[in-house]
Amino acid sequence: MRLDKYLCESTELSRAEAKRLLRGGDVTCNGKVIKSGSFKVPEAAEVRIEGNLLSLRGLRYIMLNKPVDFISSTTDDDYPSVLNLLDIDKISTLHIAGRLDVDTTGLLLITDDGQWSHKLMSPKKVCGKRYRVELTDPIQDDAVETFANGVGLRGEKTVTKPAKLEILSPTEVLLTITEGKYHQVKRMFAAIGNKVERLHREQVGQIELDESLAPGEWRYLTAEEVNSVT
Repeated sequence: MRLDKYLCESTELSRAEAKRLLRGGDVTCNGKVIKSGSFKVPEAAEVRIEGNLLSLRGLRYIMLNKPVDFISSTTDDDYPSVLNLLDIDKISTLHIAGRLDVDTTGLLLITDDGQWSHKLMSPKKVCGKRYRVELTDPIQDDAVETFANGVGLRGEKTVTKPAKLEILSPTEVLLTITEGKYHQVKRMFAAIGNKVERLHREQVGQIELDESLAPGEWRYLTAEEVNSVT
């Protein structure tokens, strides 16, 4: 890794600030002053700024219980970003793997590992996403079969992939889908003449929302949860 990149990834320094420190002779690698940002840092090298040892931050995998009125992106004029809920450094390197609408709550996965999130969200992968849905009207008796066969959405040329619908009460269901069309869950229920009142994501793949997390709270994923994405 280039030394200037190493400095930025192990500190809060910008690239410009890192280069100023390098020019000033404040950075050493294995005891030798290095002034070139393009210097390749050897594996297991000791890099120091003004004598203070640095260490690279590992990849991060985060589970957040998204509350309402937060957006799943970095900027918006009307709502704050979910990233504002994370009290950690280098937030700018993180991205959201599978967004939720501003009025949808529940499991949101955040990481700085692009390959991991690609595996999780790739259309080529069959990754179930389970939602708890509260409806305006009682669910029809034939909805389970209708969703299993695929639903025709307005503006779409093909029906949705088969979805699993579990009825908990006349107006509360669990829905598991394996694709991520725009506003898909809401549009699926609209297609059968119903309306979603509340939408909460409980699970993505093998990763389930930790019930101990209150809305707005987060934790790092366990190694088992991270490794469940293959």
